[in-house]
Amino acid sequence: MKVDKSKIIAIIQARQTSQRFPNKILTKIKNKYLFEIVISRLKKSKYLSKIVMAVPNNKNNITLRRALNRKKINFFAGSENDVLDRYYKTAKKFKAKIVVRITGDCPLIDADIVDKMIKSLISRKVDYASNTNPPTFPDGLDVEVFKFDVLKKLWEETKNKSDREHVTPLIFKRKKLFKTFNLFLKKDHSKQCWTVDQVEDLDNIYEIFKKFNFNMNISWKKILNNTKNKTKIYNFKKLNKRNLGGRLGSGQKLWIKANSIIPGGSMLLSKRAEQFLPIFWPSYFSKSSGCYVWDLDGKKYIDFSLMGVGTNILGYANKKVDNAVKKVLRKGNMTTLNCPEEVLLAEKLVKLHPWASMAKFTRSGGEANSVAIRLARAASGRDNVAFCGYHGWHDWYLASNLSDSKGLDGHLLPGLDPYGVPQNLKGSVYPFEYNNFDKLDNLVKTKNIGVIKMEVFRNKEPENDFLHRVRKLANDNNIVLVFDECTSGFRKNYGGLHKLYNVEPDVAMFGKALGNGYAVTAVLGKREVMQAAEKSFISSTFWTERIGSTAGVATLKVMEKEKSWEQITKNGEHVNNEWMKLSKEFDLPITISGLAALTTFSFKSEKALAYKTFITQEMLKKGYLAATSVYVCTAHTKDIIDGYIENIRPIFKTIKECEDGRDIMDLLEGPIAHNGFKRLN
Repeated sequence: MKVDKSKIIAIIQARQTSQRFPNKILTKIKNKYLFEIVISRLKKSKYLSKIVMAVPNNKNNITLRRALNRKKINFFAGSENDVLDRYYKTAKKFKAKIVVRITGDCPLIDADIVDKMIKSLISRKVDYASNTNPPTFPDGLDVEVFKFDVLKKLWEETKNKSDREHVTPLIFKRKKLFKTFNLFLKKDHSKQCWTVDQVEDLDNIYEIFKKFNFNMNISWKKILNNTKNKTKIYNFKKLNKRNLGGRLGSGQKLWIKANSIIPGGSMLLSKRAEQFLPIFWPSYFSKSSGCYVWDLDGKKYIDFSLMGVGTNILGYANKKVDNAVKKVLRKGNMTTLNCPEEVLLAEKLVKLHPWASMAKFTRSGGEANSVAIRLARAASGRDNVAFCGYHGWHDWYLASNLSDSKGLDGHLLPGLDPYGVPQNLKGSVYPFEYNNFDKLDNLVKTKNIGVIKMEVFRNKEPENDFLHRVRKLANDNNIVLVFDECTSGFRKNYGGLHKLYNVEPDVAMFGKALGNGYAVTAVLGKREVMQAAEKSFISSTFWTERIGSTAGVATLKVMEKEKSWEQITKNGEHVNNEWMKLSKEFDLPITISGLAALTTFSFKSEKALAYKTFITQEMLKKGYLAATSVYVCTAHTKDIIDGYIENIRPIFKTIKECEDGRDIMDLLEGPIAHNGFKRLN
């Protein structure tokens, strides 16, 4: 492509008065000022006609201006804080038609990236091009390219003081007015620090140049390749330090902060922003009602996604459940004495499950699973467990990943190995595949199994009388059979899914939907198993608080009256039917799995994860929290479902175009979302 380089000007903003590192712009590496290195690297550009500096005109920056004069470098001196004004007047003075925005504290900026951005602006006929929205390049390779007319419009219409300091935020606040393009890498390197924010960053840059014999024009790609060696010279910068300006909402900014002070950013892996839409997922809510969620900036979304990760079967803020909780809260939540509501909840659950005699309560599924395993091991007198499905984060479960063959290592989630799980637990838990009775039978014969633990349903119906055969196998070998219904309970019937298959366990767990958003999980069991709790220490202070039990009782009452399981199953089946229609209409093969009320689909394509990310990206713009899974609640009416289908239909059309040759990576505005749980078996 031929590019007219006339009037394409790089403007480098710089000042002496950095709060974190004053005078950094005047620091030197091998007798060259930081800004000299930046200019030298930019001179390798094929398309830049001129490189100029935009600096403050006040007395605090007089040394910088004198240095520029000595070096005979073109510059314009303007407002320190109104950077937009400084940019506009610099561009106007030097008669720019296209402006390349660079910051002076980026000594590894690369002309190759600059040229790609210039070409992108021209060839794609956009108003603005960058590699920072979102960033995937290392911090310090940031480039923005825009037309002078765009800069003028920003200068005229930007009123917010913060926006004028960051120059371009208005472009993203008024997306309809500007055509934009973002260049990003397939792999996200944005957490690497290649800029100079603090003194230690300068040392880092020095060491990088030293590694390449102070060749200050070394390619960014060669530097990046060397970061794979993970030598001490490379400082991986935390995302919260990256200058995203005013482009992100309050929730996105808070997520960046959270990652610096909370491991993983969230208490729950399934709520990490990267699981949905890296960088741009709103992450935090201010209020909720029915199937609606409001973010921290007051934007309203329809939650057509996980509904609290399956907790709110009756919708958010159900009045009957919430009112019951409010009523007891006014009377106090915790005392030295026990709350009577836990007895009421135990009575209701035991009555609903006649095979069970006793109930014990925790506050989470992981806790309930660990309690159940302790009870089952105690009752059987044997340690070894055969399991199928997902059962939480505790050591007993993740010990399955401690294998000599390493075949299961990292199986839970990419990049997550069972670090911290004691090695001496290896050989205590053994996975088997759902519907694979022969594998389970062999484990029982060879591994002295005392407990069989499993989900009742694993994406497809039991085959060849699987559940009844498991029950008989447990009976014949004095094995305790445990059903984990934390997720499946109350979705397809009033109670446990096992009731529909007429198979009784020895122990069962119920959670998530049981409290409609309040923390309560139940462990039900036969008396002979549950009484093992008297011989083992199983106890926790906050298992005795009042809110969870109260919410559980109220939720069961509402479910029973409204027959919620019938509603969500019917609506889930409607969703499945509409997905299949879209699949056939656009010739996009999909696989639908899970209970109707916990339905999910996946594209039969190697680009399935990219497509899932694209759906989330585009549906977010339309006011939906959505991907390829739906935890259906009673607030998901037919009208809401039909509205969702109407909005996702054109996205299917675009995905079809991508299957036919269009590059999905050109459509994604950020990195591909992370893979979710790879549940064990």
